[in-house]
Amino acid sequence: MTHAKIAVVIPAYNEAQTVAEVVRVALLFTPDVTVASDGSSDDTAGVARAAGAKVVELNPNVGKGPALHAALKATAAEYVLMLDADLLGLTLEHLNILSGPVLAGRLDMSIGIFDGGGLMTDLGNKLAPHLSGQRACRRTWLLNVPGLGEERWPEPAITDALKRSGARWDYVELPGLAQVMKEEKRGFWKGVGYRSKMYVDLLGYGRRKKRSLKE
Repeated sequence: MTHAKIAVVIPAYNEAQTVAEVVRVALLFTPDVTVASDGSSDDTAGVARAAGAKVVELNPNVGKGPALHAALKATAAEYVLMLDADLLGLTLEHLNILSGPVLAGRLDMSIGIFDGGGLMTDLGNKLAPHLSGQRACRRTWLLNVPGLGEERWPEPAITDALKRSGARWDYVELPGLAQVMKEEKRGFWKGVGYRSKMYVDLLGYGRRKKRSLKE
């Protein structure tokens, strides 16, 4: 069964190796699948398009937040599923688990947590579950998150909006799902450097928000 009123949005940066399989599974769930290629220097856009996704290309690289915002603007669906482009072991059942509580009206947002997909990805997800890129919610709610389209990493802004809005949200476990570690994709030291920059940016969200409120 496909869901016409829900879209899958996939921000992607240099994920030509994995994005096609994510798109393939997403298309089993809904015909409305958009990949936002965020200044990718590989063939992420071409691979995603060949797999059947609608593709939005951003140049230069501007970050996951602007890419997510562009993908959201490319659909008119009532609900959206956010997925990372580097997932491993994704199945239709994962998408049903993630979307079910929202489509049934029990939650305003569900956040997917890896369970049993791999030691390192499980550990990272469980230590910082609020940074998960696997989510389901209403599209209009997500578009109205302050700063969504400006933050390189949108998860802290989404978490802040959840707390302030009083939205109903919860975590759901996605058994057997994992993702490619940055150290695997870019080489160990480059991956460590990329991850460090990511965490610095994530931790700086509160400071940037305070500064913007003063201006």
